[in-house]
Amino acid sequence: MKAYERLLSYVKVFTPSSEETNTSPSTQYQFDLARQLVQELKELGVDDASVDEHCYVYGHIPATNGYESRKKLGFIAHMDTVSDFCDHPVTPVVTPDYDGKELTLGTSGRVLSPKMFPHLSTLKGRTLITSDGTTILGADDKAGIAEIMTMIERLNSENIPHGPLSIAFTPDEEIGMGPAHFDVKKFDADYAYTLDGDTEGEIQYENFNAARAVVEFTGVNVHPGSSKNTMVNAALVAMEFNSMLPSADTPRDTEDYEGFFHLCSMNGDVSNATLDYIIRDHDISPHRPEGVQPHGALLPPLVFRRHGLGPRGVRRPPRRHGPGNPADAGRGGKTAQNRLQQQES
Repeated sequence: MKAYERLLSYVKVFTPSSEETNTSPSTQYQFDLARQLVQELKELGVDDASVDEHCYVYGHIPATNGYESRKKLGFIAHMDTVSDFCDHPVTPVVTPDYDGKELTLGTSGRVLSPKMFPHLSTLKGRTLITSDGTTILGADDKAGIAEIMTMIERLNSENIPHGPLSIAFTPDEEIGMGPAHFDVKKFDADYAYTLDGDTEGEIQYENFNAARAVVEFTGVNVHPGSSKNTMVNAALVAMEFNSMLPSADTPRDTEDYEGFFHLCSMNGDVSNATLDYIIRDHDISPHRPEGVQPHGALLPPLVFRRHGLGPRGVRRPPRRHGPGNPADAGRGGKTAQNRLQQQES
C-alpha cells in the first residue's frame, strides 16, 4: 500500500485532542486510530505492538542479521489533530497533476490560491491531497504515521538491512501534552526522528519554547444609567490590555527566530472577560541581549503596572505547552521589550 493510500484512510478517523478535559488522552476518539494502528503493525510483523492506557502506541522491529549492534533508531508521529474546523467527518480530495493555479476545495466555495500561499506554484504537476474545504484534512500528523507504516512495509518487502527500530504513535501533541506519559524506557531508542515537519528531504533540529497564558478580567457591572465613576467594563479592559502588547509581535508580523503573542480566543461581557494566548519564543538562554525578556515574562508585570491586579491577574493552566513543531522555526522576540517600553512611554 502506498503512503498516500494510508493517509486517505487515517484522515477519516476522527481524532481531535482537547484542552478542556484534563484527561490523558484528552479525548477517547484517539483510541480508535490507536487500535487500528496496533492491528496494522501486527499485520506488518511488529509482533509486540500495543497501546497503553494513555493511548501511546509502541512497537519494535528487531535488527536484521548482522546489524544487531547498530544504534537503536526510533520513529515517532502523533495521532491527534487540532480541534478547530472538524465538526463533521473529513472528506479528502485527491487532485492529480495540479496545474499550479487556484484550487477549488470541493463545493465549499473556498479556494487555495498561490497569491496567498506562494509555495503552491512549486507543486505544479504534483498530486495534492486536500479536504473538501469544510474541515481540516488532518495530515498533521497522519501523513507522518502513513510514512512510518509504509517504511515498515518496504523494509519487509524489499529485505532492506537495518538495525533495531522503535516505533511510537502519540496522543495530544496539538495541545502540548504529547510527552506527558511517553515511556522513554519502553520506547528504547538511542536516537529518534519525529515525522511531523515541512519540506520533504529536510531534517529540522531546533524547537521553539511554548507556553499558554489565560488572562482573566473581573469588572463591576451596574446599571448604565447610574454607572458614573462606578462601572468597570471587563470587556473594555481586556481590549485595552491586548492593545498594550507589542503590536508587531504577532504571527502575521514575525518570522524565523522572532517570538510572538497569539490571541487564540476572547470572550466576555461587562462582568467578566477572558483572553487566551499562546506564546512562542526560541531563545530563553542567558545570552539574550541585555534588557530583553522572553515574551511570557512580559505579561505579569504588564498586568501589575497598568491595572494593579498583581501577578495573580495572569493565570496559567497546569497544561504547559512543550517544545513545538520544529517546522515553525522557534522564534525569539528580540525586540519585544523595547516595543513595550515605547508603547508605554
